[in-house]
Amino acid sequence: MSPSPLPDAEAAADLAACRAALRNGSKTFLAASFLLPRRVHEPASALYAFCRLADDAVDAQDGSRHDAVERLRERLRFAYAGTPQNAPADRALAVVVARYAIPQALFDALLEGFEWDLQGRRYDTLEALHDYAARVAGAVGAMMALLMGVRSPEGQARACDLGVAMQLSNIARDVGEDARMGRLYLPRAWMREAGLDPEAWLAQPVFSPELGSVVQRLLDAAETLYQRVDAGVARLPLACRPGINAARFLYAEIGHEVARCGLDSVAQRARVPARRKAWLLLRALAQLAPAPAPQPLPALAANRFLVDAAVATAAPAVMVTPPRRSIIDRVVWTAELFARLEQRDRALAGGGAERTVSL
Repeated sequence: MSPSPLPDAEAAADLAACRAALRNGSKTFLAASFLLPRRVHEPASALYAFCRLADDAVDAQDGSRHDAVERLRERLRFAYAGTPQNAPADRALAVVVARYAIPQALFDALLEGFEWDLQGRRYDTLEALHDYAARVAGAVGAMMALLMGVRSPEGQARACDLGVAMQLSNIARDVGEDARMGRLYLPRAWMREAGLDPEAWLAQPVFSPELGSVVQRLLDAAETLYQRVDAGVARLPLACRPGINAARFLYAEIGHEVARCGLDSVAQRARVPARRKAWLLLRALAQLAPAPAPQPLPALAANRFLVDAAVATAAPAVMVTPPRRSIIDRVVWTAELFARLEQRDRALAGGGAERTVSL
């Protein structure tokens, strides 16, 4: 059963609620998404709001986190049945997955990754870490590509590459924060090669040159994937390229900022200044026509099941195209958003409040 379209006023209110949730927890995505055409960034807000809700449920510090994934699976089943729970994110999700033919297998992968978090999984190798990142981020990349009408194996492979690269950047930034939650995502084999005992380090997480060498290897692995994304951007609709370039440059810059901080992401959390973000937005606009790869690159092994699920789904019969805004308007708005959010974060820090941002 497919959901009938929501009344315009109700759908608009649900989308506004989704964007408000992202503004409080996903600044980088929110800013990059506004460089996408409206027909993409509005449904993307609905997808990310549900992902944000799921992430928060899994990270909850009370007893509710232990059955969080099963409750999320139930909400997902209702949304795909066209009978979403009475919440803005659920109602918006039900409309988007039906309208854009998003296969449930992609959300199932996402929730499996969150389940791995609850299980406290560790990852010995980069390939094992890729398996995790494919679920919690590659799946979202596949969803975003579907919103843009990309259903080719090559396009989907590059979208999943980008998701995994972004997740590796986040892991490199959040080493200390994750450790204080009892989580370790750095490949344990790399830590041992650097002379570190993973479990002993997790019990007392401190920065050292040896740990820095592991973080650098992770950033190098992310950079390899970012380089592969050019071939996918070249195959996107022109109007979608600035937003995807922005996401790529902004998340890659997180890794660059970690390097500028001496690779110490234990004692501090790298933050990209608003002025540098604004410059990266302009760079995203300038690089609209990257050269495609001379031959298609294979999908990352960890992402193959996502690519298969995405390309096997028939394209939706009807696509809704809201009015367009100029790219210049979007860049100006987004740069101003960065500045406003940075000012707010400084005010919160001055008041003694701590604010963490993921995604």
